[in-house]
Amino acid sequence: MKIVVTSVPVEDQDRALDFYTNILGFIKKTEVPLGEHKWLTVVSPQEQSGVELLLEPMAFEPAKQYQNSLKEAGIPWTSFAVDDVKAEYERLVALGVEFSITPREAGSVIIAVLDDTCGNYIQLMQLL
Repeated sequence: MKIVVTSVPVEDQDRALDFYTNILGFIKKTEVPLGEHKWLTVVSPQEQSGVELLLEPMAFEPAKQYQNSLKEAGIPWTSFAVDDVKAEYERLVALGVEFSITPREAGSVIIAVLDDTCGNYIQLMQLL
């Protein structure tokens, strides 16, 4: 068994696609219209046949409440691995990305937490 798709809830799929591709650097893999929304996934450029991230339209009220609760508590929705958190932080800040947590060591990792502009905090993580 393996994970092939995971999701992150987004308020606006088009805005999310712009952020996740043009800012974070992911590549659009799938876009299938489904009524007013679409099945929209992105992948890492390093692993284009790897796990897909579904930019899930936030249309279910209990999920919206959960998303809001996580953000209000400062808890990231998910984590992405990077080779160098400090370099990614500097690159993303230069592009206007806001961070709730700047790079810092946390045991055997360096982390930073960004705001994805779509209702979520996303943790960047570098293994030491």
